Amino acid sequence: MKAKTLPGALALAALPLAIASTQVQAQSTEMAISTILPENMSNNEVYPALVHFKNLVETRTDGEITVSIFGNSQLGSEVETASEVQGGRTLQSTIITTGAMSSFYDDYQLMTAPFIFDNWRQAWTFFDSEWFADFMSGTIEEANMRYLGTFDDGGGFVAFTNNKRLIKTVEDLEGLNIRTEENPGHVAIMKSLGASATPLPWGEVITALETGLADGQFNAPVLNTTYNFDEVTDYTTLTGHVYNSAAWLVSEEWFQSLTEAQQEAIVTSAREAVAIGHGMSGALATASWEESCERFEECYIMPPEERARMSEVATPAWRDWIVNDFGIEADKVDAFLAEVARVGEEVSESDVAVYGR
Repeated sequence: MKAKTLPGALALAALPLAIASTQVQAQSTEMAISTILPENMSNNEVYPALVHFKNLVETRTDGEITVSIFGNSQLGSEVETASEVQGGRTLQSTIITTGAMSSFYDDYQLMTAPFIFDNWRQAWTFFDSEWFADFMSGTIEEANMRYLGTFDDGGGFVAFTNNKRLIKTVEDLEGLNIRTEENPGHVAIMKSLGASATPLPWGEVITALETGLADGQFNAPVLNTTYNFDEVTDYTTLTGHVYNSAAWLVSEEWFQSLTEAQQEAIVTSAREAVAIGHGMSGALATASWEESCERFEECYIMPPEERARMSEVATPAWRDWIVNDFGIEADKVDAFLAEVARVGEEVSESDVAVYGR
């Protein structure tokens, strides 16, 4: 009698194990993504791109992978979420901006180079190139995270705002006290241009401008309007001397646990989502700049000739800092800048050759 009931008893005993196994399997096919940006389809480029990614992945894998998006820093700071992604157990993916990215992958500090891009076409072609993908492949070994693509943080190009005068030339920066991120690269750039730099965390910027601790600051136009910098500063100039970006990362350990078909769905869907993000960031930045010109007392777009003058001063100072203080090899810095320049020339020549004939 006991022998007859043993298989049933074993089956009942094994049931919790089967349930646990099913739960583990279900967890392994969930892709949770974190971003500091709000879950809003119209005020940033990242969330709509992630929604499109979710739809693509879930359709292409027939529901084998489910994507959950957590915006507005729900799961923690950029550094905290990236640390979680490295393990890949509770969080599989995150999007982090330059400062945080550099703490996991030193070479990303090269993205702080001043006047790195002349236009969005150059930036997007560079970010989407095989060269940059190879450059970012180091994140696997150094941080156990795989690079999926780059978003433009707030539209990429930044604009000064200040309460002293309209900045039209490099000489207009002389003597201004500019708030910067707590990034030594940005400090070196400001000092080289004749301004003093006051590094402050984001939460202290408005107070610093209100009290005169700082004369001005720089951010993407979408941030300048969203956070009402026109209420504490009078003038704004679109210089694009810094290009803010955000890297999209996925846990390498989790990625390798997927089937080849699932991996393909993740990669191809991410590439399409990034393309959507590029276009939306450009549209948002353009709209925000137009709004800036309505809200600030004066606005000005710095012409290429003056940007070139500023770059001739700022780039050598930044290069000296990143090589001698930050510690990136000079050859690597020069190769990075050379590739950026090559892409810019290639894009311009290709456009004229194809559409200008």
